[in-house]
Amino acid sequence: MDNTNIHSIMQTLGRAAREASRVIAKASAATKNQALLAMAEAIRRDEQVLLAANANDVALAKTKGLESAMVDRLTLTSKGVASMAAGLEQIAALPDPVGAVTDLNYRPSGIQVGRMRVPLGVIGIIYEARPNVTADAAGLCLKAGNAAILRGGSEAMQSNQAIAACVQEGLRVAGLPENTVQVVDTADRAAVGELIVMQKYVDVIVPRGGKGLIERIASEARVPVIKHLDGVCHVYIDVRANLEKAISIADNAKTQRYGTCNTMETLLVHAGIAQQFLPAVSKILLEKAVELRGDAAACALVPEMQPATEEDWQTEYLAPILSVRIVADIDQAITHIATYGSQHTDTIVTEDYARARQFLREVDSSSVMVNASTRFADGFEYGLGAEIGISTDKLHARGPVGLEGLTSQKFIVLGDGHIRE
Repeated sequence: MDNTNIHSIMQTLGRAAREASRVIAKASAATKNQALLAMAEAIRRDEQVLLAANANDVALAKTKGLESAMVDRLTLTSKGVASMAAGLEQIAALPDPVGAVTDLNYRPSGIQVGRMRVPLGVIGIIYEARPNVTADAAGLCLKAGNAAILRGGSEAMQSNQAIAACVQEGLRVAGLPENTVQVVDTADRAAVGELIVMQKYVDVIVPRGGKGLIERIASEARVPVIKHLDGVCHVYIDVRANLEKAISIADNAKTQRYGTCNTMETLLVHAGIAQQFLPAVSKILLEKAVELRGDAAACALVPEMQPATEEDWQTEYLAPILSVRIVADIDQAITHIATYGSQHTDTIVTEDYARARQFLREVDSSSVMVNASTRFADGFEYGLGAEIGISTDKLHARGPVGLEGLTSQKFIVLGDGHIRE
């Protein structure tokens, strides 16, 4: 397909999205919830259709030699289908943020000034592999009163189209424009280039995918971008940690799922507990075929561990590989995270209240945790219904981006014939 044709297709999608955004922005909560519940019902009903489409995508991905982490993110299961439907139902159960008025106060002049939450408008979502993003993004954008243009990866084309059919059905049932959610049906990469510069029609871009994709979009986009480049997540085991909790959390943070951005990539261990903790947790990880790469002190305690390089500390493996470092104290742990982390998710395991508070205060990440696995950094787990992505930016939205992150605020002023003196 030539670029002239791609330009024309994307402009048509953009115009349709802008028109739909004006309708969905004023839709009632009841109408939006009706659409969400109808989408969930269609997804549950069409489970076998979705799984069959996904099986075709997975088979094709394997023949093309896609890396295992990508295939893992691409694969849809019955549990995954149920989670998509449950996510839409949870979004429907959440309060509608649109139109909510806060901070309404009288000024000395007699006027009332407040803030009203409003949709962003048209959101472009660019993502790789994960077909569940099609449902999650559609649901969140819809509930927040936005239109969406979804451009999934070519490796998930059949899965995304099958899920999109359920989304379109839900919109029809509720009497909303089908163009409220549009899926780009070309795998041509030029479509991404067009989408990220359509300032007239698109208000914000949310990329979900590998570091290369996000770096490209961040550098080329003319539309504002909500992004995170990678997830170099840390678990710090403090000297005051409960050993049983520490082993369980470290194991879960690494092995519950390898190919996700909230999976632990570096384990930091206080020198005062390393001799008790590290051999015990390493035994569990090695039995699960996790490759361990550590500093000299860690390697001395675990003979099977390979020496870590400087690159290891800043690598998001998305694989059964873990870097391990023994630190002198909490300050050194926090310094390591500040130096090598990606401001995604970091956890301290400790029974010391003061150290927990210090970690929460001083670690500058979008999610900071105490005595919990990094794998909880997720919109569904946070009660957002689902998430459109995780932002490590500091402006507008940070952390899992749910309904509030897909809206903005405008000032409203209430008067009764007031004029400025």
